[in-house]
Amino acid sequence: MQTANVNLPITVTVRHESVTDALREHARGKIEGLHLDYPRIIEAKAILDVQKNRHIAEIILFCANHITIEAHTEGKDMYAALDATADKIARRMRKHKTRLLKKKRPHRNESIRHLDERYFNEDALDHPEESEADPEPYILHKDNYAVRTMYKEDAIMELELTDRPFVLYKSARRDCLTIIYRRKDGEYASVDVPNDA
Repeated sequence: MQTANVNLPITVTVRHESVTDALREHARGKIEGLHLDYPRIIEAKAILDVQKNRHIAEIILFCANHITIEAHTEGKDMYAALDATADKIARRMRKHKTRLLKKKRPHRNESIRHLDERYFNEDALDHPEESEADPEPYILHKDNYAVRTMYKEDAIMELELTDRPFVLYKSARRDCLTIIYRRKDGEYASVDVPNDA
């Protein structure tokens, strides 16, 4: 792991104010203190700007593989702005490294284990089919359902208030049996049952 950026070319530029040696050294120390093993820093620039009592610090890192990471912060003084900007840069470097590691991690579909193919005869079936005809349907649960006369709006309200998948009612407007149900897209649909059925 890279513990320090040795012999890193750092350019400190100050606009609208004279640069002091202490401020220059503070900027250099913050940038050299960014000690992550990826991305490897090739060159760094710190731009310090003062505009009408606004202290703005900007750090730009030129890294290997054509990666550029930059951040800027406005603070109450230049030292606080530099500290906050260095923290932002460190977070962005960690985020970039995490994204890179996620890309190199194998995906689930690439790590699926395949089972050997096996063939079974009819003796292995739980329910061997005795005949080729379709099986007879059977009723799992018998339910009593009272058909009431109501309007479509009342039927929709009842459907929303119950767990049932549909509501069967006699339409008060048309005097026929109607089934109203909720479709997969969330809308409602109705089916009229003819009187002669």
